[in-house]
Amino acid sequence: MTESQWNDLKEAVTGSPVRQDIVAFIIDSPWLPGFNRISTLDYYSSGDKWFRANKKAIDTFPDIIFLPGFWSEFGMCTEPSAFGSKCIWHQSNLPHAERIISEISDIKNIKKPDPRTDGLLPFVSQRLEEYRPKIQKMGHEIRFAIARGPLNIASFLMGTTEFMMAMIMNPQEAHYLLRVITDFTIDWLQYQKELFQEIDGIFILDDIVGFVGDAECNAFVVPYLSEIFHSFESSIRFFHNDAAGLVSSPYLESIGVNLFNFSHEHTIEEISSMTGPNITLLGNLPPRDVLAAGDPAAVAGSVREMVQSAGKAKNVIWSCGGGMPPNVSPENIHTFYNTIVNLS
Repeated sequence: MTESQWNDLKEAVTGSPVRQDIVAFIIDSPWLPGFNRISTLDYYSSGDKWFRANKKAIDTFPDIIFLPGFWSEFGMCTEPSAFGSKCIWHQSNLPHAERIISEISDIKNIKKPDPRTDGLLPFVSQRLEEYRPKIQKMGHEIRFAIARGPLNIASFLMGTTEFMMAMIMNPQEAHYLLRVITDFTIDWLQYQKELFQEIDGIFILDDIVGFVGDAECNAFVVPYLSEIFHSFESSIRFFHNDAAGLVSSPYLESIGVNLFNFSHEHTIEEISSMTGPNITLLGNLPPRDVLAAGDPAAVAGSVREMVQSAGKAKNVIWSCGGGMPPNVSPENIHTFYNTIVNLS
């Protein structure tokens, strides 16, 4: 991310009205390999192909902010691998982390990993260290410390249905698991900041938050996410949840979030009314059904509808309701951006 782009993001979260022509997308391994005509496995295993894939996106769309920018990641395997999950790899599909918790009694055996040594985390940080000079030569910096959220990690270690049942049937064990994961996540974020002093943002992704009720959100989401978003002083505290976002939205400000990417199933005006004026929204074109599957005319029409549906919401960065999905064409991305510019 360039200094100018980072300043645009910081200005956007100050509470003043956002400049209306800012477009930003979350990009990572679901989209970048196909965009570069390489396999998913090549993207993960080759540092050079990873770098060139990200560089091509930036060179092709210089006026769009890509978040978090040169994301070093191994899909959903990144954090679970540190706990000992077996990672299953595929040539052209995303990897999968196998569960390590089969019974509730297994939770007591979960130990906090060390982000310096465990799982894939050393490979994440080493890739960034290796390519940092090339990233900086392009005029970009590493700005975000990144992690999956505690409920998301727990669901991979245990299974989504099993973990959600544990929150109701075995709350003590569920809290123990989230305590270990949260302490690990804080260590991981702080280690990234230690390695890259230019980091000034925290980016947390947790879709499982969208599947809980209000009582569970208060008990199992708010306290742990609050600790994580205060891992260190940062200008941007970015939360991604493109599952149902209505439950957590009223609590985001107290958690510490100031930038929120949410599901396209909620309107911008609806989410804005729940989060309040101090949280900037990133959204919310349907990513799969419009941005990926639609033709340019459909994208342009949907972008116009999105802007109109924002209503009185002023703090909006235009994007899709989630990360960039597979198979989005360059033409559709250009159409999205040009439509926003023409409307601003």
